[in-house]
Amino acid sequence: MAIPNKDEIKGKWEQVKGTVKDKVGEITNDRDLEAEGEVQNAKGETQETWGKFKRGVGETVDAVGDAISDAGKRINR
Repeated sequence: MAIPNKDEIKGKWEQVKGTVKDKVGEITNDRDLEAEGEVQNAKGETQETWGKFKRGVGETVDAVGDAISDAGKRINR
């Protein structure tokens, strides 16, 4: 399993904070805090998804580079 990048980690942290705000808003009947938590959670999900996408692109580029390197080694044998 790959190591998460900073966007994935920050996104997950924003989701946690948003969930806490959402639940506290529900418990205290504070609709503004609840809505703020829901928005923060959604932003965190987006940031985490972006981080996963970036990691996937990086892994794909690495795999293509490795494939090219392997092909070059086989040609030079």
